[in-house]
Amino acid sequence: MQAFSRGNTVGSLTQLQHEVLVGSLLGDGTLRRQGNRNALLEVNHCYAQQAYVDWKYGVFSSISHSPPTRRLGNGQRVAYRFTTRSMPVLTKYHDWFYRVAKKIIPNDIELSALGLAVWYMDDGSKSRSSCYLNTQQFQFTDQKRLIELLWKTFRIEGRLNRDKQYQRIRVTTEGTQILHRFVEPFVLPCFRYKLCHDPVTTDPKGKTPTTKG
Repeated sequence: MQAFSRGNTVGSLTQLQHEVLVGSLLGDGTLRRQGNRNALLEVNHCYAQQAYVDWKYGVFSSISHSPPTRRLGNGQRVAYRFTTRSMPVLTKYHDWFYRVAKKIIPNDIELSALGLAVWYMDDGSKSRSSCYLNTQQFQFTDQKRLIELLWKTFRIEGRLNRDKQYQRIRVTTEGTQILHRFVEPFVLPCFRYKLCHDPVTTDPKGKTPTTKG
């Protein structure tokens, strides 16, 4: 599917918007559609990730009504979010990524290094010398497709790893080094702790995080 252009074209996304959108949809991004209305993109993260949401807003500001706002969520969670306008082009992405209101991985998906970085910033965690992509929301066949995509596109090796009753992708030690080389140019300062050269473990199942001395 192609619904983007390399410049600003009415009715399509820019190349940058396309790559960030694909990475977001692999992670925490949501396309919402009600009835016969066109779809919109919702970007919603915790308030501590304000800089990240502001960066995404900078990418999508040309198709958004208003900047991000702070919002009380469930329990004590404070969210920071924005939505784009409802647009036919986003409906195309909705049709590409959703089946019966459930997110899937399209057969013809392609992923750039920037898209991989957005996915990793959204849903990646580091555990000692390896890392995880928290793909628990996807079905088994979709997760296998993602593993194939990582290998085919970047030669990053991953395997399914059980996380309670779900599965997620564990990237091998060598694959983690490759992944980090691809994503490092794009990772925002607030997520540098997820990279190899930072000693902090971000996966809750890893050992107690170490801090920089």
